[in-house]
Amino acid sequence: MKTREGAISYCLCMGDTYEDYPFRDKNWTLMRHIDNKKVFAWIFEKDDYIWINVKCQPGFLEYYRQIYHSVVPAFHLNKDHWNSIILDGTVSQEDIYEMIKQSYMLTKSKSEINQKKGRH
Repeated sequence: MKTREGAISYCLCMGDTYEDYPFRDKNWTLMRHIDNKKVFAWIFEKDDYIWINVKCQPGFLEYYRQIYHSVVPAFHLNKDHWNSIILDGTVSQEDIYEMIKQSYMLTKSKSEINQKKGRH
């Protein structure tokens, strides 16, 4: 994955999501949950690369930062909860997908999680 379009397309495949452009700066694409409107991916261009900000579990924040030079503390977000993935070709596609999935799950509403488990 190297393009904004690829990132958006993957995020939309997560289900019950939509893309949003809430800022005057159209460089920022936010991927949100339909039910709670929470953002799980911030997609933008910086330094000639597409970047994706994703929420991570505390143990995974440092793990990904240590194994990839292109996973850094999040640009413009809380660095204790979010990482930026720089799509420069050095982060495995599998790990990009995993980080996006993790962010998606961490930002889901409890009711949505319970519905998926068959509880109401």
